[in-house]
Amino acid sequence: MPVFVDKAKIFISSGKGGDGHISFRREKFVNNGGPDGGDGGKGGDIIFKVDEGINTLADFHYGGKYKAENGQDGNKRRCHGKNGQDLVIKVPEGTVIKEANSGQVIADMSGDNKEMVILKGGRGGNGNMHYATSTMQAPKYAQPGQPALELEVLLELKVIADVGLVGFPNVGKSTFLSKISNAKPKIANYHFTTLSPMLGVVDLKDARGFVVADIPGLIEGASEGLGLGHEFLRHIERTRVMIHVVDAASTEGRDPIEDIEAINNELKTYNADITQKPQVIAANKIDMLPEGEQAEIIQKIRDRYEPLGVKVFATSTLTGQGIQELLYYISKVLSEINEKPVVFDQEFFPETMARTADDAFTVEYDPEEKEYVVEGPKIEKMLGYTNLESEKGFAFFQKFMADNGILDELEKLHIQEGDTVRMYGFSFEYYRNADTAPGDFEEDEEE
Repeated sequence: MPVFVDKAKIFISSGKGGDGHISFRREKFVNNGGPDGGDGGKGGDIIFKVDEGINTLADFHYGGKYKAENGQDGNKRRCHGKNGQDLVIKVPEGTVIKEANSGQVIADMSGDNKEMVILKGGRGGNGNMHYATSTMQAPKYAQPGQPALELEVLLELKVIADVGLVGFPNVGKSTFLSKISNAKPKIANYHFTTLSPMLGVVDLKDARGFVVADIPGLIEGASEGLGLGHEFLRHIERTRVMIHVVDAASTEGRDPIEDIEAINNELKTYNADITQKPQVIAANKIDMLPEGEQAEIIQKIRDRYEPLGVKVFATSTLTGQGIQELLYYISKVLSEINEKPVVFDQEFFPETMARTADDAFTVEYDPEEKEYVVEGPKIEKMLGYTNLESEKGFAFFQKFMADNGILDELEKLHIQEGDTVRMYGFSFEYYRNADTAPGDFEEDEEE
């Protein structure tokens, strides 16, 4: 039997865009063929897709890295690079995808959200064929592909059910679920018999059916991580009605009213909104009480909760007492609730992230050399793709520095016009808004 896993952390990465190509058409009998470097291909996307045949996150239990394919680089003769293949990650319905560090929601794979692009692949760079003009017919620069997006995400499965069964261990929830639905849970008399949420479908004649989830037994302190309950409290969040199943016969020495209060306190501590959902109480195991005590116990529970709008039913999974009445009441409550099933709103937007560490750069002043030093992977790569000895090439690089915030960072350090800026093996005099002549750009001599 597959292990039920409802929480996992994985690393995902879209594909990098392919680099544009620098080349020139060189054929016999064709003079001045011009630039013919093709564009890089787009990187593959990371796509999450609901698979109705999956009901656990077991495939992601051990983490792992999931990476889409990179776009291919452009080539000569105007040949464009092939787009990288998308990576489709299949998850069960109800999976919530969160940014691992902040816990903010990226996507909720439920409702209409059956397939979503979580990380977009990098855009392919333009080849040098795009940069030919009447005055610059042989551009010796091309555009690098856009870097990949990388992200560590937390996957949380929150089961989708109309009704949640909550209660302490051994109050009869599993038996209750098996009596009212098509579910076949394992049933035994020990704590935490149910080690994963069980779903069952309730079919009613002449009334609306619904889906019920048996939430594994809670204990006091579950919201703080005690017992197993904390691991499954998240599954209550989507339910629209809760059934408190309590042991009215106190077969384990617990008071049913104290049990209800304890469970509600745990729910409120975990998420106060949960306690605002409609509640129904199933005072179970009524058959185990002496006949003379049944009415007294049930009335005591009703006096406590029915003034609060919480309906109480005396039930027995052994004899079937009160079961049908409770189910039809639940169906009626659900039909009166207009709200749609809970879908969590997006809080984190991956497209606003900087595209990995490739976009990062540093700007520092070197007092000994009296120059500003700029470094970064993307800058180094752009230098290799740009002919800085040409006026057009340098103008192209100047725009790159402006678009990527490099000029702004230099000015934050109070750079003055005419000051020297060094980037790896090149240095030039700084002019914010002037067209700098190629001669003002010098390549450092190798020692």
